[in-house]
Amino acid sequence: MAGLQPMEVDVRLDPATPADDLEPLVAHVEQRLGALADSLRERDVQAIELQAQELHRALARAVESFMHAARHGGVPEAMRLRLARASAQLARQREALSRATAALDRAIDVLMPGTAAPVGRVYTASGLSAPLRSNTNLNA
Repeated sequence: MAGLQPMEVDVRLDPATPADDLEPLVAHVEQRLGALADSLRERDVQAIELQAQELHRALARAVESFMHAARHGGVPEAMRLRLARASAQLARQREALSRATAALDRAIDVLMPGTAAPVGRVYTASGLSAPLRSNTNLNA
């Protein structure tokens, strides 16, 4: 996904703007969530970083505009539900990423044991290596 560029969306609300104009904001958040999910599936680190930043910006704009709309006439139930679903999807993505990170950390701990592991024993491409120095006498 080389050449990814951030997408700019005009999401400013003025006091006379109806709450129904929140639709583009929610749609933009949903698009960013979808793009982040695609990047996660593709395991494209640069795209993940870019999409996470864009999602953060879209969420910040949406929350600000939702708060503004709530102060000036209210937010339609349909928009609140869509934003809640987007928030739940974000929580699921965050949880999945957290589980994947924890699994990777455990794998690294197994392959590269810390100071508690016996000295000289590490995993190599062929598995656990024998200790570098053995106290066993192999003379028969």
